[in-house]
Amino acid sequence: MVPQMKLISLTGGVGMGKTTVAKCCQARGLPVVDTDALAHEAVAPGQPALAEIARVFGPSVLDAEGQLRRSELARLVFADAIARGRLEAILHPRIRERWGEVVVRWRGAGEPAGVVVIPLLFETGAEREFDTIFCVACSAATQEARLAERGWSHEECRQRIQAQWPIERKLDLAHRVIWTEGPRSVTARQVERALDLDGIEWRRGDAD
Repeated sequence: MVPQMKLISLTGGVGMGKTTVAKCCQARGLPVVDTDALAHEAVAPGQPALAEIARVFGPSVLDAEGQLRRSELARLVFADAIARGRLEAILHPRIRERWGEVVVRWRGAGEPAGVVVIPLLFETGAEREFDTIFCVACSAATQEARLAERGWSHEECRQRIQAQWPIERKLDLAHRVIWTEGPRSVTARQVERALDLDGIEWRRGDAD
C-alpha cells in the first residue's frame, strides 16, 4: 500500500519569513509551490484574470505593453476593503485551482510530502485541505523593518498588515510555529524539528 502524501501549508504574516522557511523545506528535499508565484502567473498578459482585472479596475492598472501595473493595483485595493474583495474574488479561485493541480502531480509522482505557501490560508478557508500547518512569525518590530526594506512607506506597511488576520490568530490555529528572528541556521533547525514532529521524511545531510 502506497503511503498517503502529507500536505503541509506554510503561512504567516507579510514579511515574516515565509520565503526563507520555504527554501529550508526545499533544501530538505520537499517540493514547494508558492501561491504568490502562481498569482503572478495568473495575471500575465493573455490570461483571463488580467482581462477581468482591467475590466473591474479600469485601464489604468495596465501599462502601455499590457502588463499589470502592480503598484497601481495595490494602491487601489489596499486602501479599499471592497476593492480588495473584488480582486480576491478574481484571483483566489484561480490560484486555488493552480496549486490543487500541483498537488495532484505530486501525488501522482509518489511524493511523500509537499509544501504549499499560502499567505492568506485561513482568510480563504483553505486550511481544511492540509494535514499540517506551519505558521512563520517574528516580532512586529522585525516585520516592520523587513517591510521597510522593500521600499514601502509606513502607510503601505500598515495597509498590508491590516489586510491579513492578526498573526496571533494564525499562531493559535497552526500546528507548528517557525520563529524567524534568529539566523537562518536556527530557522532551519526549527523546520527540521517541525518535520520530525509530523513524521515527515526529509533529506538529511548538509542542506544549507
